Amino acid sequence: MNRKLFLSNMVGLLGVKELSAHDLTHLTAGNTEEDAPLRIPPYLQPGDKIGISSPAGYITTEDIQPAVLQLKDWGLEPVIGSTIGKRDFTFGGPDEERRMDFQQLLDDHSIKAILCARGGYGIVRIIDQLDFSQFKKNPKWIIGFSDVTVLHNHVHQHCNVATIHSKMCNSFPADRSLAEPDQKKSIESIRQCLFNEKVDYEIPVSSFNRTGTATAQLIGGNLKTIESLSGTASDISTRNKILFIEDTGEYLYSIDRMFWNLKRTGKLDHLKGLIVGGFKLKKDDEGEEFGKTLEQIVLEKVKDFNYPVCFGFPVGHQKLNMAIACGMVHQLEVSSGKVSLTTQ
Repeated sequence: MNRKLFLSNMVGLLGVKELSAHDLTHLTAGNTEEDAPLRIPPYLQPGDKIGISSPAGYITTEDIQPAVLQLKDWGLEPVIGSTIGKRDFTFGGPDEERRMDFQQLLDDHSIKAILCARGGYGIVRIIDQLDFSQFKKNPKWIIGFSDVTVLHNHVHQHCNVATIHSKMCNSFPADRSLAEPDQKKSIESIRQCLFNEKVDYEIPVSSFNRTGTATAQLIGGNLKTIESLSGTASDISTRNKILFIEDTGEYLYSIDRMFWNLKRTGKLDHLKGLIVGGFKLKKDDEGEEFGKTLEQIVLEKVKDFNYPVCFGFPVGHQKLNMAIACGMVHQLEVSSGKVSLTTQ
């Protein structure tokens, strides 16, 4: 029998207040691996192999060379997936070829991490065909952001394995000696996460922040992608977690709509904390101004809750995009004097 239908019927028979769809989803969370202890993949050692795949947009072999050189400097052995250099319109090859390439890297026990070459769009087209059975037995780090949010959320919900939200191959500087400090810091943070160096980020204070301290699992990613996954097998439960979000190329009204989605699906109800990262917004069309700022949009949706909220965190489609270990427990401290995020 359908568990949600059964619970809903029982609620009615017992005369209990009707439960929301979000409450029923939480009650049936045993259908996923979410309630099991978090599994942290083995941290990398010099000599380990790291796969490079393009499960979303296309990228050339030449364009990944800066990343390949950097990985080698870290003592790693890059293994180039078959999708690198392939193109099927906007994708890194046809769906089946992207699926097979990523599946091969998932199943190869000698590969200790998979670095996604770039984002764009396309992972949702193959996520339901990927088999994570071997990955669950031998977890490895999956690295990337933007469209890779699909993988972060799906893996968190169904495998409860930590992943790394960070820059990808298309963001490694062609000439490291000429790279800007923010770009260097972002790339170095990937190494720190992979080699088990404690993350301790401190950022400037925003006047819009809401103070408080939270210690919980950290999950999230691209806001538009999170919205698009609502109600699917890759949807995430945010209960008792710290949620981080970022986005790019959206109008303010669209951000408002996405936050209404988070609110109406209950994703803001039981958070321990909210981290608002980088948002590159489109300018409102003349005469079509939305009338609210990003900060006003967010604070309006969380006004009924009392968890800490911080703005301007260095994560997202920007040069300073610091690596974050999704699923791992972090402490978020938001005070009038500082904002810090630390792995526990």
